[in-house]
Amino acid sequence: MTFEAESFLKQLTRRSGVYQMMGADGEVLYVGKAKNLKSRVTSYFRSAGLTTKTIALVNRINDIQVTVTSTEVDALLLEHNLIKEHRPPYNVLLKDDKSYPYIFLSSQDQFPRLSLQRGTKRKKGLYFGPYPSSGAVRESLHFLQKTFRVRQCEDAYFRNRSRPCLQHQIGRCTAPCVKGYVSEADYSEQVEATKLFLEGKSQELIRKLADDMEAAAADLAFERAAVLRDQLGHIQQVQSSQGIEGVSGDLDIVACQARHGKACVHVLFVREGRVIG
Repeated sequence: MTFEAESFLKQLTRRSGVYQMMGADGEVLYVGKAKNLKSRVTSYFRSAGLTTKTIALVNRINDIQVTVTSTEVDALLLEHNLIKEHRPPYNVLLKDDKSYPYIFLSSQDQFPRLSLQRGTKRKKGLYFGPYPSSGAVRESLHFLQKTFRVRQCEDAYFRNRSRPCLQHQIGRCTAPCVKGYVSEADYSEQVEATKLFLEGKSQELIRKLADDMEAAAADLAFERAAVLRDQLGHIQQVQSSQGIEGVSGDLDIVACQARHGKACVHVLFVREGRVIG
């Protein structure tokens, strides 16, 4: 059956969301997100300017399923989870044939490092992901650097520092490269907080930060209490903006639409607050 792109695009919403391009056998060929679904999906069917890989994808489309989201952040989260669940072939092919990116946290260093990692997992440490794009990884790393200030510099650069770099001066690193700026114990505490966040244990992290903040205030350690307050605020802001994963618990969501003698059923599975497919 040939996909009727023209009629589909006419009724497509301009809201943000996620689109899944399906093959004839029901296989998910590609998952993408968009601020404007109509504009983004229409771009696949223009008459010129498409790459060979995109043309090959379009020729295999039998159906397109759309999920509207309230924000772009929600679309990013849903796209990530759907790619992780279905491993669509064209999500690899359309990204310069690279493997999915991960956030890597080293484990052998005295002061662990956060970085973007692709390819084989040869280094010893923790891998979080995969993420839908390197842009999504960099966005997460930027947030983590601002919130927990775990170093992200290359090891060679780290070993050869004699004084703190610009990242320390703008409040995005604790300068473990220079003796006397941060203790190993304090740095390890920030690494543990980073791990909790990346493991999706935000509620546990929020409780810990709140308890530590109250304890610091009781000890009159107001500077430390202020740092913890800011970290707590950053985490809560992220949580409040993520409508797709802002609740806990398990849920199966079924939607059905019947029109002109045809019916469409769409199912979303939510596990521990995450949309997994």
